[in-house]
Amino acid sequence: MPSVPPSGEPAPADGALPPASLAGLGTRPFGVYVHVPFCATRCGYCDFNTYTATDLGLTSSDDPASPASWLEGLRRELDMAARVLGSAPPADTVFLGGGTPSLLGAEGLVAVFDAVRSSFGLRPGAEVTTEANPESTTPELLAAIADAGYTRLSLGMQSDVDHVLAVLDRRHTPGAAVSGARAALEAGLRHVNLDLIYGTPTETDDDLRRSLDAVLASGADHVSAYSLIVEEGTALARRVARGELPMPDDDVLADRYEIVDDILTAAGLGWYEVSNWARSTEARCRHNLGYWGGGDWWGAGPGAHSHVGGTRWWNVRHPARYSAALATGHSPAEARELVTAGEAHLEQVLLELRTVDGLAASVLDGAGRAAADQAAREGLLAPSDWARGRAVLTRRGRLLADGVAISLAGA
Repeated sequence: MPSVPPSGEPAPADGALPPASLAGLGTRPFGVYVHVPFCATRCGYCDFNTYTATDLGLTSSDDPASPASWLEGLRRELDMAARVLGSAPPADTVFLGGGTPSLLGAEGLVAVFDAVRSSFGLRPGAEVTTEANPESTTPELLAAIADAGYTRLSLGMQSDVDHVLAVLDRRHTPGAAVSGARAALEAGLRHVNLDLIYGTPTETDDDLRRSLDAVLASGADHVSAYSLIVEEGTALARRVARGELPMPDDDVLADRYEIVDDILTAAGLGWYEVSNWARSTEARCRHNLGYWGGGDWWGAGPGAHSHVGGTRWWNVRHPARYSAALATGHSPAEARELVTAGEAHLEQVLLELRTVDGLAASVLDGAGRAAADQAAREGLLAPSDWARGRAVLTRRGRLLADGVAISLAGA
């Protein structure tokens, strides 16, 4: 039986969902997230649910924690998901994250695409994204996934400066992500995202500008830029604790965000979520918009989280436990919870407020509208948008987004 963390209740072995959660299925965006838990090495800042071959002690492809066993488990989970959801809508979006999905190679990525399509089907024009690292991305792989039906590539660039990449324990060299982005576009993938991290210890303003210049030279039509967070338990956190590296400074992070926003905006990439910029509406990540807009999604793979109609659940984390559960016909879900009305309200405010369209005033109660009035006076919300009934963050407000949201939600 699955273990139960303090915040959850036991998940049924057959994965069944409450009828109320299935009632509105298909009226909201529906996405499929696939977690690929494998990495060649672990980056020093990463606390995601990922494993190297050494971590897993892999000796053969038949090992319960191997990529081959994971793929078989994934197929079983997707088939289970289709049964649980009944008249499941075709997927609007599919997103392979990790980990390093590109380690699966072209054959593995195509097999995942085929498994999702077989279990759920895809809506016409569906967005299908895979994350990748530059060092495991080749023109041949990109051509194969474009031919299979992938529409979008998200490359982990983080920086284009040697010493910054070294602090982050990234294996690729400067220029590799730019080459990968160009190759993806040449292969026929319609949209390419580059991920950046700013505020790494030893990074300077000029280092960040150099990375942004590289992004703009790549032809990518989407950029995600995140401030470095030193997560407890990571190699980076241990280096900071030993005094080898300084903790990122909040004022420096704010300045770096403004550099990112200034340069990308001037180049024609507009912000549409606090940490995301796109060259056009079509270039925005529709899968993430589903998260931010209260959509449904099934998260498949070790440690993946799902949400359908107010029920949220999460899978066991280790690949061997994941594969073993599915091999015996059981759901890999570790536990689940029913989202309360109060939690749903807070999440709606937190997520929608982060987007360029903002939050409708009608979502807020009297105290929330009073807080929004105050935020507009303080320059955190755009007064003109608030006057027409939308709470939209100014750039200063984006720097304080979570605090503004909590005040509006009354949390």
